[in-house]
Amino acid sequence: MDDNARNSQIMDIAELLVQDNISLNEQDSSKLQKYYDFAQKKFNLSSDDSVDLINETFLYLTLKNAKDVDPLQDGDKFGAGFS
Repeated sequence: MDDNARNSQIMDIAELLVQDNISLNEQDSSKLQKYYDFAQKKFNLSSDDSVDLINETFLYLTLKNAKDVDPLQDGDKFGAGFS
């Protein structure tokens, strides 16, 4: 999959998460199931791939909302592991 397609998927999920006012720290899989199902259905993803997409979307939203954060320096705070 190319970057533009992946970015589009992330933006679709991000919009849904923001509309539903889901906490960026949400860990309850029962609350996240709606988004896993959405990703599987809309983007024809496997269960594992939908979880990865949702996690990547949370990372995107967290970094987007962080003030004065350099992802290369502070990525470990978000579990990104950038080096």
